[in-house]
Amino acid sequence: MSAARDALLARAEAVLEDWVRARGETPTQEAVETFRLLALHRQGARGVPSFNACRETCREVAYHYNLLAAGADARTERMMQMLVTHLELFVRGKMQTEGLGEFCCASRPVRNKGERIDG
Repeated sequence: MSAARDALLARAEAVLEDWVRARGETPTQEAVETFRLLALHRQGARGVPSFNACRETCREVAYHYNLLAAGADARTERMMQMLVTHLELFVRGKMQTEGLGEFCCASRPVRNKGERIDG
């Protein structure tokens, strides 16, 4: 399970590295609260307040990583996998639609390809 946990964390870091590079910066090697993922998020949010929408997702990924390190079960691994996928979708959507991210699940413009849906 540790290999899966490490691979999921690497996936989360990779998507934030892509975001930082897309902004013309070099991804940090620093860590915040022992996680590079959190440092990458901090770097990626600098100057883009709407990017803070995925801060809690990053923190949840780190939390589930720690739970798995402490011996949690496969359900925790599945939850971490879903959180990493959510982060990937958010960041990739943000790269496509600049206004995406007033809150983390604001992916409606990507899902609807610009069609307006009220409700």
